[in-house]
Amino acid sequence: MTHATPRPAASVPVFRASDIIVEHGVNMGDELSFAAELVHDDIYWCNAREPVRIALETEDDGTIRIGPGTEVGTTGAVIHLDSCLTFMGDNGETAEVLVMVEVDSTGHVAEIFALPFASLKRRTDYRLVGIDTENQLRRFAEVACVSFTRGTRITMASGMQVPIEDLEVGDRVLTRDDGVQQVRWIGHSTVRAVGEFAPIQISAGTLNNEHDLLVSPDHRLFIYQREDTLGAGRHEVLVRARHLLNGDTITQHEGGFVEYFQLLFDSHQIIYAEGIAAETLLVDTRTRPALPPELDARLAAALPGHRERAHFDFEVQKSLLDRPDAARLLRAASER
Repeated sequence: MTHATPRPAASVPVFRASDIIVEHGVNMGDELSFAAELVHDDIYWCNAREPVRIALETEDDGTIRIGPGTEVGTTGAVIHLDSCLTFMGDNGETAEVLVMVEVDSTGHVAEIFALPFASLKRRTDYRLVGIDTENQLRRFAEVACVSFTRGTRITMASGMQVPIEDLEVGDRVLTRDDGVQQVRWIGHSTVRAVGEFAPIQISAGTLNNEHDLLVSPDHRLFIYQREDTLGAGRHEVLVRARHLLNGDTITQHEGGFVEYFQLLFDSHQIIYAEGIAAETLLVDTRTRPALPPELDARLAAALPGHRERAHFDFEVQKSLLDRPDAARLLRAASER
């Protein structure tokens, strides 16, 4: 394989600030704003039926910009992560929202967006109960950390398949490009299975997997096409799990909680999970804030290897997968 360094823009769902209005409270009638202008206990309504998607690119220095193909905002504009807000609904459940501010070339606010970490119901009371201006970068990073769910069987150097929760640092795992590699760090978290954190299930047999595979929505799967049925211009492709959703064999599971595990190696790797080739955690300027501080020295050394081995030149964009039979085509192409 050859590897290119540019990273494609990630796409996340957002509401415009004008979609989220204070229905009762000190700021009654105002739209969602940045932290300095917000007041606790104000009650908000979301008036939009569905969010739109904004494309975001993170540069090597950590600067976040709006990328090409975005549905909202100005391509190339800088995005500032202002705060993470916590709302409480009438049923007592909380919903977090990341406030993102688009800044124009003169340094002034052009537009404000809200990235919901849970589904927001239209015209429902949401009371503002928390304003966090310290952890927004970490929360943004968590969305980008590709994860496997509890029970996922990983292929080891011996050929054995071991549940991911049983792995330990130092274990030897089979990788597609570099043979046997040692696990350097294992992340574990339990989150509400909603919004961008709701896992994608690839049912058994869909991509030649013997058992169901559940991964985070932006997890990229590696597929070798014996014939280029997608028109990607290459036989080796990476596809994001959420781009394969078809409501049948590949579905998103919302509700309850999900246990996520992340595997870190010295460089970005393609490993085998339930027999499907899938990527491991990529350490870059966006994902690094989600990792524990004690890894800083090790991560500083690992960053060049991750950047060089990011596999971005193999990623297939959503437009080529926007068809209900995409998964079937990929499976057939890999078998010929």
